[in-house]
This record gives sequence, structure tokens and C-alpha cells, in this order.
Amino acid sequence: MLPLRALLVEQPDQAHEPTGYRMTKLPATTPIADLVRWAKMRWRIEHDYRALKHGLGLDHFEGRTWRGWLHHVTLVTAAQAFLTLRRLDPTAQMPA
Repeated sequence: MLPLRALLVEQPDQAHEPTGYRMTKLPATTPIADLVRWAKMRWRIEHDYRALKHGLGLDHFEGRTWRGWLHHVTLVTAAQAFLTLRRLDPTAQMPA
């Protein structure tokens, strides 16, 4: 017997056909809102990784030591955490 799977289909109102598909093996009692939120989380992760590489210079390290690389990654990660907290803070004023 095959394990039970669910298919989550994304189709915006203006689209004539589905624009995305996702398979899940989560329990059938999982709320649809949670399934959608977790499916959309992949976009956020990819966006943040791209920002780490291109916006904050994660891939610009040219040193030769393990300690230097760890220092670089730590600073880039701290900058990303700061920017994420600023983005999530409704009272923060982002520069124009």
C-alpha cells in the first residue's frame, strides 16, 4: 500500500490553469492555511539567500583561512538578521 499524500495546487483567480503544485505527506488534519504558509516559505528562503549573496556579499570572500571565512559569514549573517528585524518592525523607518 502506498503512503497517503496530498496535492496542494496554486491557481490565482486571473489564471486559466494552475501555476504551481506541491506534494505533502502531512496529516490530513493539517489546516489548509498552514499548508499554504509553509509552501510559500520556500520563496522567502530563496529570496533571503539571494540577498545574502548579492546584497550583503556572502559570496565575495576571497580569504584563505577558515577563521577568516567564519568571520565573514558571521558578519553577513548578523547584517541579514538586522535587516530582517528592521523589515518586520512596523515602527522602523526604512531609508528612501
